[in-house]
Amino acid sequence: QLQLVESGGGLVQAGGSLRLSCAASGHTFSSYTMGWFRQAPGKEREFVAYIRRSGGSPSYTNSVKGRFTISRDNAKNTVYLQMNSLKPEDTAVYYCAASQNYYSDPLTMGYYNYWGQGAQVTVSS
Repeated sequence: QLQLVESGGGLVQAGGSLRLSCAASGHTFSSYTMGWFRQAPGKEREFVAYIRRSGGSPSYTNSVKGRFTISRDNAKNTVYLQMNSLKPEDTAVYYCAASQNYYSDPLTMGYYNYWGQGAQVTVSS
């Protein structure tokens, strides 16, 4: 069983930055593809970014490209989401997720086996 704990959320003004962290425990972190999703009030949870086991080939949803950066430190069992130039529409609960799947689509929720409890990010205008 893998446990995921997010931290680093908070309230920030538009144009500001936050860095989310997701610490993993319980299994070999480097064997998991890691993803970030978000869910705004009244909306479905949506894909934000993912990063492969080795740290290569990160992928982002179009609305965050050039502003958000996903990274991982396998020695610290942690994945990060650096969020710059934040906009009010980035306001959501952000979830990290982990998968050992080699098939299916890492942009979809069904690809992931484990989820964190979520971290609130609020961007004021």
